[in-house]
Parts: sequence; structure tokens; C-alpha cells
Amino acid sequence: MSESLDTLFRQCARDLNRLAHHRLGCPEDAADVVQDAFVRYAGMVEKGTTEHVVTPRFFLSRIVSNLIIDRLRVQRRRGVHGSLDEAGLDIVDPRPAPSQLLEYREQLKLLAQALDELPENCRKAILLNRLEGYTHKQIAEQLGVSSSMVTKYIMRALKHCAIRLGTVA
Repeated sequence: MSESLDTLFRQCARDLNRLAHHRLGCPEDAADVVQDAFVRYAGMVEKGTTEHVVTPRFFLSRIVSNLIIDRLRVQRRRGVHGSLDEAGLDIVDPRPAPSQLLEYREQLKLLAQALDELPENCRKAILLNRLEGYTHKQIAEQLGVSSSMVTKYIMRALKHCAIRLGTVA
């Protein structure tokens, strides 16, 4: 092992081992996973394929996490340790459920209708502020009104949209 890999091992091995032991529940399996991760990383260093690696410590933790998942899958197929859920690996689909998507679309439709119902300057003020990030002063200059009028426009638009979306009692 080169000196930099040796240094990396001394800096990271204990934390990686702790992570693997926590997820696998077995110190021997944890040590195997960490060793496998370093062997894979050393092979990559030897081949010169680590130029994309910005932080070796985080890259190694990703390798360890992937090896843990692989090991748990094998154990699950063999019936050794139960499911991945029991091992503390809750894999959740981050995408919204179809029912949530439908609800979001309905809310967007209601919001678009509410915005269309607003007077022109009121609608422009809220869109410039919330979508374009304009300040009240910038909006006032663009609409040719005072900053306090822009504040009133935005408040009126927010109140109207909240009522139309049913978010105000």
C-alpha cells in the first residue's frame, strides 16, 4: 500500500468500520467490508481511475455503503438476517405518489385560475416578486407605482390566492 493509501486507511478505517458494524451487526463482516472497500479503492488508484474522486474519505464511505447493501442482499436471499428494513436501511422512493401528483396538479390549476382573476398590476407584482425575485423597489419602478402600493398588490394577491386554494379559514 502506498503511503497516501496507508495514511487514508489510518484516518478512515475506524469510522468506516463503525459504520459497517452498526449496519451489519457483526464485527467480522464489518472488517471484511472495510477491507474490500480499500482493496477496490487501491485497485482504482493503481489503474489511475480516481481522478474524478474529490474526497477519498467520502468515496470510500460510498463504497462501504454499497458493499453493505450487497452483503445484506446476499444474507436476505440466504435467510440469514431478515430484511433490509430490519438492518436499518429504509429505502424510500423519493418521488411523490400518483395521488400526490394529482393533488399538486389540481392545486396548480387553482393557483393559475386565482392568478388570472387578479387585476393586472396585482398579478404582475406577485409574479415578479415570487417567481422572478424582484424587490418591491424594482417592481415599483417597473409598474410606475410606489413601493407601498407594490406591498398592497402583493398582499392582495397572496390573500386572494390563499382563499381560492382554501388555505385560509
